[in-house]
Amino acid sequence: MRPDRHLGIDFKIKTVELQGKKIKLQIWDTAGQERFHTITTSYYRGAMGIMLVYDITNGKSFENISKWLRNIDEHANEDVERMLLGNKCDMDDKRVVPKGKGEQIAREHGIRFFETSAKANINIEKAFLTLAEDILRKTPVKEPNSENVDISSGGGVTGWKSKCC
Repeated sequence: MRPDRHLGIDFKIKTVELQGKKIKLQIWDTAGQERFHTITTSYYRGAMGIMLVYDITNGKSFENISKWLRNIDEHANEDVERMLLGNKCDMDDKRVVPKGKGEQIAREHGIRFFETSAKANINIEKAFLTLAEDILRKTPVKEPNSENVDISSGGGVTGWKSKCC
């Protein structure tokens, strides 16, 4: 992945292969920072997928998930794919948010849930590929290079704009 910082938002590009096609993911990570609220809500409109990420060692980050879900409901396209990730699962000794709480909120909102660890590379690839596959399933087949797939995620929000190559 190639990282760039722009206005304090982390931006990366990652290419994955799905169903024999190379998919270019543009990932925008606001880390849930309130100062990006306006940028984030306008970005939702173009997103085809949104990952909400909380820190299992930080109760406040989990409490903010409900607010972000409401925000998505208000500002995103109604058919946007959403996914909930409980990050830092490698730090189980410091866990304050039980896995069951993440599973419950995901179930209530009808969205997928994974526990991940960016540090230990647990379920990261699986989460991104699953969200991309779910988006592709919903996306009508078009000519190559004609489709932009936007995905957003974050403890707050990371946006991916995925482009078939």
